[in-house]
Amino acid sequence: MDETSGVGVLDKAAAVLTALERNPLTLAGLVSATGLARPTAHRLAVALEHHRFVGRDLQGRFVLGPRLIELAESAGEDPLLTTAGPILGRLRDITGESTQLFRRQGDIRVCVAAVERPSGLRDTVPVGAQLSMKAGSGAQVLLAWEDPEKLDRAIEGASFTLATLATVRRRGWAQSVSEREAGVASVSAPVLAPSGRMIAAVSASGPVERLTRNPGRLHAPAVMAAAERLSEVLRRTGNAE
Repeated sequence: MDETSGVGVLDKAAAVLTALERNPLTLAGLVSATGLARPTAHRLAVALEHHRFVGRDLQGRFVLGPRLIELAESAGEDPLLTTAGPILGRLRDITGESTQLFRRQGDIRVCVAAVERPSGLRDTVPVGAQLSMKAGSGAQVLLAWEDPEKLDRAIEGASFTLATLATVRRRGWAQSVSEREAGVASVSAPVLAPSGRMIAAVSASGPVERLTRNPGRLHAPAVMAAAERLSEVLRRTGNAE
């Protein structure tokens, strides 16, 4: 079957998005992956970036953008996103803190769902926000289940160590205090596919003065329970390996 639609610019844009689905790419990598001429690949990537279908990671590489997350949620094709809202809302009610769901894209993590504390001092992370993989409990969780041979490079310059990640994997949750941002503490737990593959991280975050310097003591059970409920959604729907 012919994979082209007959509309050249759409076929090329689709080729760019398909290439970025696999991993973040530099412009040179995009050219190699798509077979497009360098000026064409650059023009399409920048145009897609303008419309938020493509973004950039902290190294300047092209990645899939937040608009795709929003469209997937609207289409109801991602059971994780369609279920996340009520579960994050319940977690917010239990902890009294803002809650988020993060997915990893290369060396950044993207907030794909969030429910804010309604009033008072709070940590606001909007949907589509791109945060570093070098700091924060969400980053720790997203890396703790990574292939060991990839971890040395992944934690270069990070605020945590391999020993920290081993502890996170053993106990099933992570915490951070003034790691991602001064005065902010958080607790995160993994959403795992039935195969054990990392899918996302559930987080609850807020000011250190409320969460204390040991936020896991307060909120780890609730955050782990929310993550387990989302993992159960994946098991029921069979949408993740």
